[in-house]
Amino acid sequence: MAAGSEATTPVIVAAGAGGEEGEHVKPFKPEKAKEIIMSLQQPAIFCNMVFDWPARHWNAKYLSQVLHGKQIRFRMGMKSMSTGMTIVPQFETTCNYVEATLEEFLTWNCDQSSISGPFRDYDHSKFWAYADYKYFVSLFEDKTDLFQDVKWSDFGFPGRNGQESTLWIGSLGAHTPCHLDSYGCNLVFQVQGRKRWHLFPPEDTPFLYPTRIPYEESSVFSKINVVNPDLKRFPQFRKAQRHAVTLSPGQVLFVPRHWWHYVESIDPVTVSINSWIELEEDHLARVEEAITRMLVCALKTAENPQNTRAWLNPTEVEETSHAVNCCYLNAAVSAFFDRCRTSEVVEIQALRTDGEHMKKEELNVCNHMEVGQTGSQNLTTGTDKPEAASPFGPDLVPVAQRSEEPPSERGGIFGSDGKDFVDKDGEHFGKLHCAKRQQIMSNSENAIEEQIASNTTTTPQTFISTDDLLDCLVNPQVTRIVAQLLIQGRSL
Repeated sequence: MAAGSEATTPVIVAAGAGGEEGEHVKPFKPEKAKEIIMSLQQPAIFCNMVFDWPARHWNAKYLSQVLHGKQIRFRMGMKSMSTGMTIVPQFETTCNYVEATLEEFLTWNCDQSSISGPFRDYDHSKFWAYADYKYFVSLFEDKTDLFQDVKWSDFGFPGRNGQESTLWIGSLGAHTPCHLDSYGCNLVFQVQGRKRWHLFPPEDTPFLYPTRIPYEESSVFSKINVVNPDLKRFPQFRKAQRHAVTLSPGQVLFVPRHWWHYVESIDPVTVSINSWIELEEDHLARVEEAITRMLVCALKTAENPQNTRAWLNPTEVEETSHAVNCCYLNAAVSAFFDRCRTSEVVEIQALRTDGEHMKKEELNVCNHMEVGQTGSQNLTTGTDKPEAASPFGPDLVPVAQRSEEPPSERGGIFGSDGKDFVDKDGEHFGKLHCAKRQQIMSNSENAIEEQIASNTTTTPQTFISTDDLLDCLVNPQVTRIVAQLLIQGRSL
């Protein structure tokens, strides 16, 4: 791994420091911010962009008053599983759930062991609580005026506000298992407390051992506890390029499309607001997800029709019948072609068979499929367009790759000094990242074979489970090829 430079997290210039809020000028105009977001191929932190947002005051205490008496679902997890004491990820299907108000959460979070109510069975010293994936439209259904407190329009998305946002409130240790989002890119505004982010680029997917169990339409999970990996079982993870950063209040993290991420609260209370930005590539991704849904539901339901909750993520509540999934697949394919008809259609390149492996050429069904993948990489690579000046500086800081020995060999990732690894020399970092990315991509065709070989060598087994089969059938690389074949067959 290339070593990232150590640096202090950028200082946020507070609104009102040295003058009134109106005297401050944001470092990027909306159109420039959007240009960066739609072009940048690596995570980065925007600074000094939200100092005038009313939502910057949305700490947990304020929200408990706004949402007084409202029941919210909290996910309860064991702290021991987020402190490097276990090598098994804590998936949402293994957690308990509590319905409580924010007032009750804050009381419990003050470590009052004698409290009664919904948290009475959960020792604060042993458990964390997380109100995650709380969509504004449901949470503030009778207070829609609060949507205007979030202004994603400052990042170049006119009219986008809290209506397209999600709220996250957690206690110390609350975390999201390592996963990638199937759709869009992500903007995350940290309101209260700090969160530690561990990110891995899309080309590291084979090294993250992807799985679709538990199943959730929009998420591909990793089998690995990335803060304390089992390198004997998952040896390919050694090749993964970890990027790490601590996100502080007032900062906005940009997570590019298909970057893996594990996120953990490292303060007593954290509040975050995010919005997933739709991308043109999502039209093809929906076809891939429909294929995945059909296969997972068919095989897992046949295996055990009475116990869908053992494999269906709690956030996934839609009907899972085969008939419904067939309709979903056909609708996704139709929507894809509808989008193509409204865009500049280009030649569909055929898939070809090369020996035992199906090797695909780029299947560019529409010009819009190229946006953000190849034609707009000039901010980081300069390969397809003349190299532009680096966008990085004090107000846009890249999340640098972290160089370290394997966590399991030194007592876990949190045994470090906790400093952020952020490269000040943005231009140099971008070139370095690109070079490493090209190197990994050149070897990607062999990655799956190496992963299978390593599993066979380290953990030989004769029994193949349904989940083992699904890990192959709905591997992201496989569903991409299947989706392309479906589209190709219907475009002839």
